[in-house]
Amino acid sequence: MMTAMATTSKTKTMSKAQDGSPPEAGGEPQSAIDFATFVMSLAASALINLGEHEDDQGQHQVNLPLARQSIEILGMLREKTRGNLTAEEQSTLEHVLYDLRLRFLKHQRP
Repeated sequence: MMTAMATTSKTKTMSKAQDGSPPEAGGEPQSAIDFATFVMSLAASALINLGEHEDDQGQHQVNLPLARQSIEILGMLREKTRGNLTAEEQSTLEHVLYDLRLRFLKHQRP
């Protein structure tokens, strides 16, 4: 009985380590990154570069070329994943792109 539990525990530990996620500070693997998390990460980068959120130093700095790059990456992602996303994923991507493009245009106006 002990060997079966030990084997099961060892198998679970091995499968967690093989999912590619690095261990957190406490030794547990991070949760898997899903599509929405990836999209939101790129969106956050664009917002920081639009000066709408603080950067690592706590400052609001505008860098339109980097903001444009993040927005274009999201646009490319939309094109490359067309027809392969769930309705929720597609909606998230569309709404994020729409919002970021509007914000970018506002920054370009004098």
